[in-house]
Amino acid sequence: MKHDVLSGSQVAERARLAIPGGVNSGQRSVPGLTDLVIVHAEGARFRDADGREFVDYHAAFGPPLLGHNDPDVGAAVAEAGRTVDLCGVGVTRGEVELAETLVELVPSVEKVLLTSTGSEATFHALRVARAATGRRLVVKFQGCYHGWHDAVSLNVISAPDRVGGRDPISTGILPEVLEATLVLPFNDAAAVRAAFAEHGHDIAAVIVEPVPHNVGCLLPEQEFLATLREECTRAGSVLVFDEVITGFRHDLGGWQKLSGITPDLTTMGKAIANGYPVGALGGRADLMELFSSRPGGPAFFAGTYNGHPAVVAAALATLRKLRTEPVHEHVFRLGERIRTGLADVFAGLGLPALVTGFGSVFVAYFMTGPARTYDDLLRNDAAMFIGYRRRLLEHGVFELPLNLKRSHVSYAHTDADVDRLLEAAEAAARAQLAAGAPVGDLTGASTMGGAVR
Repeated sequence: MKHDVLSGSQVAERARLAIPGGVNSGQRSVPGLTDLVIVHAEGARFRDADGREFVDYHAAFGPPLLGHNDPDVGAAVAEAGRTVDLCGVGVTRGEVELAETLVELVPSVEKVLLTSTGSEATFHALRVARAATGRRLVVKFQGCYHGWHDAVSLNVISAPDRVGGRDPISTGILPEVLEATLVLPFNDAAAVRAAFAEHGHDIAAVIVEPVPHNVGCLLPEQEFLATLREECTRAGSVLVFDEVITGFRHDLGGWQKLSGITPDLTTMGKAIANGYPVGALGGRADLMELFSSRPGGPAFFAGTYNGHPAVVAAALATLRKLRTEPVHEHVFRLGERIRTGLADVFAGLGLPALVTGFGSVFVAYFMTGPARTYDDLLRNDAAMFIGYRRRLLEHGVFELPLNLKRSHVSYAHTDADVDRLLEAAEAAARAQLAAGAPVGDLTGASTMGGAVR
């Protein structure tokens, strides 16, 4: 059969026969959307095999800040392909230029190494922190996601009865690995001070999403971030900012530039290359020089596809556009329109909702405020959250219908797209309420979702 005449259900069934679950990442298969087969993406929209077109506010968990298939990024990738591909030895001019650009833009970065994913970057950050300190323990925070590797694969979107203990997101992890990770509540400076008072002599690293966007948007309190810096400095521990989401989307210098809190190491990815698979780890030169990319470095570092010319070209083109065009001005304005507009829509319907976010990121929790910590998010009405987003699909608007997931604006979105979202939001919320959907707490484990970025 020809590919162009297959329905979405036919392609999806073939996928399930050859690919476990029919998808290549944990939460791409969404209940009720298991036959979604993407055939075209451009700007602020994508189209599926059944001819449905959606205004895309999911945006692949955030990378395409410029919009899907940005022509300037595509042209740069094509040009790179005409001159060089992967040789696996030495360095290319593009790699040097990208490294210099990251050093220039991100306050903490004195030297930088490229990876293929954000998970690899966070893995290497913790490895080198342990190499530098000779210590065992890592601190992370409830609600933060740092990738798939064992040391951080716990306590992201946890059911209420799993908060406060170790809640691994996967089986197959050695208990002693989980036991070497301390999980603390986000935005709790007192808990950080207490952990350092008890364990500071053995804490190798503290890793944090400065804004925990993997549970929507918990905005950090300045005292909390300052306490992380103070306690790590006092104890000789390594402070790692995971800016895979916040980097470049919120500011060219990341959240560390906005907050004025400089970590020792920074992990980056996603918006750095508008969707091409690149990550980066950068920070203090003395830490970065411990990697085996420098002969004699004791912390092993490798990756066949690190610094691939195509993704380097994509990153350079993306950063060039972010620096020369009013990308942040545009997406911040639309983001504010959306947050204000959604709050008005839900208030007009008498629907309890807290609309929050930052810049180009927005999320509507169906609860009353505040949202400081993960515990606050347990009040979110997950049935309403998911049901509302499912009904948005009927109006050609795509926000991922999974609990607590954030949404994104790109440079390709327009005011007309925002108008369409607000109209769809009123219709979807009204229909969900009319269907008798419960409005209230719904915090069972089955509704708390998973851990993908």
